[in-house]
Amino acid sequence: MSALDCEIQSLMQRVSETVILPRYRNLASEEITEKAHDDPVTVADREAEAMLAEGLARIDPTLAIVGEEAAHADPALLDRLSSDCWIVDPIDGTHNFAHGKPPFGILIARAEAGLCRSGWIYDCLSDRFCHAHRGTGAFIDGKPAKARATGKRPAVAAISVIFLDQTRRKAVKSEIIPHYTCVDTPRCAAEQYPRLALGENDVSFFERTLAWDHAAGALWLEEAGGKIARLDGSPYRVDEWDRPGLVGAANPALWNDMAKRLAALG
Repeated sequence: MSALDCEIQSLMQRVSETVILPRYRNLASEEITEKAHDDPVTVADREAEAMLAEGLARIDPTLAIVGEEAAHADPALLDRLSSDCWIVDPIDGTHNFAHGKPPFGILIARAEAGLCRSGWIYDCLSDRFCHAHRGTGAFIDGKPAKARATGKRPAVAAISVIFLDQTRRKAVKSEIIPHYTCVDTPRCAAEQYPRLALGENDVSFFERTLAWDHAAGALWLEEAGGKIARLDGSPYRVDEWDRPGLVGAANPALWNDMAKRLAALG
């Protein structure tokens, strides 16, 4: 791994060990609040983001920092996503973390002019560290990662309908899900993206595409040889955070099948 990768890994591990894990299954009720319905945030999210931001500012102080919790408090920070910036999800899978169950992790990405150039994914419980830089491949714990399909028929799909409106949810359930072996999503992009490359899931559809949830994982899956794109085939951009719809798959054929079915819904 490069010196930068080692620095990022060390920072993620340090934040996990000192801020996140001590509060796992150890949160008081007043330390959990909701930003929106079924969208919790904990004291650990805020403290972890502050520590990550401090560490990233030391690594490269020239980059703006867009953290999930800071952007929630001040939406104007989202404008920074079109510039060169760090993107931080201090606890990806907060819903799981707040309910005392896995998986959850830390996501960091580095973007330039709206495109992700580097991404790091850290699993707090297993210590798994995934990283990728555009054009240089994807890695898990320093070893090259190559995306592979499950080989199952029907293909295994992880589809979340949480953020779909009622009409589209009904359409997905009736027109998409029957064509796949559907499994539950982990409610954690830090886990879902590795599943798409490790032969556990074949394809996944995401309606909400916030930068801190998808920047690192989308780049990592792409560099592993999978495919991640908007329904029209255009690449994922971090500055299009409010644009719905994103499909990730272990290979282009699986992506094409899902995208074609979703496009038919109109």
